[in-house]
Amino acid sequence: MPASPAVVRTAVVTGAGSQRGIGRATAHRLAAAGYEIAVLDLDEAAAKEAAAEIAERHGVRALGVRCDVTDRASVDSAVTEVEGALAPIGALVNNAGITDPSRFLDIEPHVWRKIFAVNVDGTYHVTQRIAGGMVERGFGRIVNLSSVSAQRGGGVFGGSHYSAAKGAVLGLTRAVARELGGTGVTVNAVAPGLIDTDITGGALVGEQRASVLSTIPAGRAGSADDVAVTIAFLCTPEAEYLTGTTVDINGGSHIH
Repeated sequence: MPASPAVVRTAVVTGAGSQRGIGRATAHRLAAAGYEIAVLDLDEAAAKEAAAEIAERHGVRALGVRCDVTDRASVDSAVTEVEGALAPIGALVNNAGITDPSRFLDIEPHVWRKIFAVNVDGTYHVTQRIAGGMVERGFGRIVNLSSVSAQRGGGVFGGSHYSAAKGAVLGLTRAVARELGGTGVTVNAVAPGLIDTDITGGALVGEQRASVLSTIPAGRAGSADDVAVTIAFLCTPEAEYLTGTTVDINGGSHIH
């Protein structure tokens, strides 16, 4: 891992309450790199538990805050609390997301809207609330979580609504990267493949899991830390010439 930021900054990681999730692993990696950590999660108790774990393990200040990323007022309140308690925000990881395996012909409108509300609207709300301060300070690293499902059109776990939402995240990433170019703020995406997390752990099993694993040249599912290490690099000062990119983390399951 490159050297810690020369200036103490805060990294905001949404959806990092889950014990075995990408967000939690990323928060640990960023704390190890010298960032103070703000965990934003719909589950307040999990957010506070994650923050306490991170602070104890890495010796940095960490704060857990309840936040519903689909609600603008909740986002504003949570970020305001972070701004008042920790160092200036230098990194944002839009990790909060949900998935659903429903087939296209079975997707109810309210489920479609919920998938987009969390994955797309959430990324929009939090990014817009935080990016302005990054521009003013002349430094920022924003990393959005997409998925291999957006690139190959499903075929892993999530349905077409999930693929569409994560595809929208890629478009948003590239557009915001262009708009913020030259300000010191970079905007990138990562597109994980099959990763062992709390979401997929009990949902993709048996023959379905074996079928998916057979398509991965690396011969295994990814770990949360496989993704976290890449996100952490994208949040370093040294990654200043990477913006508008999508980094594939899929063990070779989708080579393009």
